[in-house]
Amino acid sequence: MDTIDEKIIAELTCNARISHSELAGKVLLSRNAVRQRIERLERRGHIAGYTIVRAGDENGNVVSALVLVHRQDRMRGGDVLAALKRIPEVVICEILSGDFDIMVRLEAASLERVRAIWEDIAQMPGVRDTVTALTLSSVVNRPRGERNTTPQG
Repeated sequence: MDTIDEKIIAELTCNARISHSELAGKVLLSRNAVRQRIERLERRGHIAGYTIVRAGDENGNVVSALVLVHRQDRMRGGDVLAALKRIPEVVICEILSGDFDIMVRLEAASLERVRAIWEDIAQMPGVRDTVTALTLSSVVNRPRGERNTTPQG
């Protein structure tokens, strides 16, 4: 990956819908060269996909919460997972070991929406209990491609 590839990734990070011709003008290449570089970056895993960023309220703020879910039957709780997949504000849903079965991360436009989702989850058939924690601030939030696997120090 060279500096032009880095510029392409930076531009796509800001606007994943930018046209190849507009991107070409920003990185001083032809449209075809930009297309080829993007395809190569995708093949090599530098671009793993394109995603939606949820806007939040009018200022772009989101309310984040973690909901820990304890199902009534750990082995046959697929209905709970299917229902969680249908909630657009669920950005992470992971099955856990230990006391709780599922960890859900919500990102919603308002505290009221988080509360409504929490109520929906708590009332789902198969959910025995929940514990919810609101995110007060974010200290580390690394996209997958920026994670460093070697310890610093």
